[in-house]
Amino acid sequence: MALCSMAVACDDYLDKEPLSKVASEQYFNDEGSLQTYCNNRYTDILPGHDQWSYGLYGEDKNTDMQSSIYPDGKYQDNEWRTDMNNGNYEWKHINTVNFFFDQVLPKYEAGAITGNKDNIDHYIGEMYFFRAYEYFKRLKMFGDLPIVTSCLPDELNALTDASKRRPRNEVARFILDDCQRAYDLMRNSKMATTRINANTAMLLKSRVALYEGTFEKNFAGTPFMPGTSEWPGKSKDYNSNFSFASGSAQAEWEYFLETAIEAADIVAAEAKGSLTSNTGVVPQEEGKNLAEYEAENPWLAMFGTLDLSKYPEVLLWRQYSNSLKINHNVVVQAQKGNQGLGVTRGCVDGFIMANGLPIYASSEYKGDNTIHNVREGRDPRLSVLLKEPGQKNVLIANTDGTHANPVEGIPAFWEGSDEQKYSTGYALRKGNTPDQGECGNGKASTACPVFRGVEALLNYIEAYYERYGNLGGNCDTYWRAVRSRHAGLETNYMITINATQMSEEAKGDLGAYTAGQLVDATRFNIRRERRCELMAEGFRWDDLVRWRSLDQLCSTPGFHIEGCHIWNANDEMINYLAQFGSGDDADPVKLKSKLAGILSHASESEYVRPHRSNNSNKVVNGLTWHMAHYLQPMPIKQMMLTSSSGSVADSPLYQNPYWPAEPNQLATK
Repeated sequence: MALCSMAVACDDYLDKEPLSKVASEQYFNDEGSLQTYCNNRYTDILPGHDQWSYGLYGEDKNTDMQSSIYPDGKYQDNEWRTDMNNGNYEWKHINTVNFFFDQVLPKYEAGAITGNKDNIDHYIGEMYFFRAYEYFKRLKMFGDLPIVTSCLPDELNALTDASKRRPRNEVARFILDDCQRAYDLMRNSKMATTRINANTAMLLKSRVALYEGTFEKNFAGTPFMPGTSEWPGKSKDYNSNFSFASGSAQAEWEYFLETAIEAADIVAAEAKGSLTSNTGVVPQEEGKNLAEYEAENPWLAMFGTLDLSKYPEVLLWRQYSNSLKINHNVVVQAQKGNQGLGVTRGCVDGFIMANGLPIYASSEYKGDNTIHNVREGRDPRLSVLLKEPGQKNVLIANTDGTHANPVEGIPAFWEGSDEQKYSTGYALRKGNTPDQGECGNGKASTACPVFRGVEALLNYIEAYYERYGNLGGNCDTYWRAVRSRHAGLETNYMITINATQMSEEAKGDLGAYTAGQLVDATRFNIRRERRCELMAEGFRWDDLVRWRSLDQLCSTPGFHIEGCHIWNANDEMINYLAQFGSGDDADPVKLKSKLAGILSHASESEYVRPHRSNNSNKVVNGLTWHMAHYLQPMPIKQMMLTSSSGSVADSPLYQNPYWPAEPNQLATK
């Protein structure tokens, strides 16, 4: 939805809000009405288990982290085209927040809102957070954006003027200002962690600043950056006097990275001592209660428990409830094939050994001829989260759990339902609970962690290295804190860095590249740590974009997503899997024949290639890329609506780099 549509009567959106028929003069006069209005923004704007994990947080779907059998259009030559509309260019929620500010801020400044001052401040702070979060979504998708801070009159001139896109660095600064306002307003209040708090705002500030700082650094000199000769915004008169607030392009990305360091440090200083412990244990003994299972490995339980208030690491979480019929399906997906999104070979191979060495540099690596061997002696994050045939998914029986998968069996490559298909042979238990009662179809009520403090430590390390080129400051303290939470994992990250061979890492990890070139080992291992710590939580796509990690697929297409080692020598994997089968599936010969009719051929690779499993020819030669795909195309209709003549050439909006300004067109580069 564009600004024209956005601003045509703010009241259209109030119709969907509580007490919407009450005149604004009679509303927003007390603390309770502010809270009520804020409450609805949580489900409208923030992610939850309806979007989280296994591609429900869709940004990890179809990356080098997780993959379905269907190749995504952005990795193909002839799929992604311009359109008259783009539903992601929507301003409804931003408009709803701006309406709040239009009504509340004058009353607040006049001291006309009754109630506890700290709580009133807190709810206003929440709304600044929501606007920042919603704007950040669009910054990542479109880059340059209009900056709109109030509801607009239904007048063409006002709407056209408001549609002017501001350079992305200015948009990012605007978002950071909102984060800071949120932090300042909420810092004196104490709310349950089911509500946004000051540290959540500061964590978001570090996330935004890191994203923008690395994006601007890695895309310097390209049309994606304002001020360059090919920047599309240069064609508009209102951008004729553009200059960077910091004085230069480099000073600007340095500013963002320094901001990320400062913001992350505020949160990390507290979070480093309260990270949840990963004991390395996968509970398998039946007969205990849920609390006892959760105590066996608190870190694993953190992703599948009912109440996250007991985890200091979790800064913000979403609660679900059977009694209120607010549920999700993540547990069922964790019990089986992760909604048809398998973990990739590249992701699995990227986890180091517990001794700190990459798998290719360690004599302790058992190889990948069985899933058991893959997990043996590895980073506890992998050995805990990667499911292995024969392991129990359910330890507390309950007949209500009709969609449980009590014991992990052969990866169901042949499953008719795409939701239950094992696309790569590798599946995660992240999000699972041993309680079968949570395994009813769409009836799980486990909580969703939305913001975790560990991200601040990772943000700090990366921002510091990108800004200064070394691991000074608090990098050592924070990196060791991240690793030391995982029992048995070597905390000396230099062992990993010194043993890293980038040519090996590049085989399965797109993050090994920036702008088509391999990065240095330290930079890569910072990225590796982030990938392992935040796996399947929705960060990967954003990271690949800001790192500019896909250029090499433009000039050298052919990157194949792979899964487990299915066609290995002497049929070791087939023989291993047959142990967990029944009927014909327990016969290695018959199982091999069955899989040969379903999976990619051994002549292509000894590893499962999910994009070839359905005989799709769209990516027969592997994934490719176009530079335009780093941003989404602007909707043509909105360019026409904001034009006085109806021609896109007269619109204050402009198209993103390498995207045509006509509908149904492919990227030019």
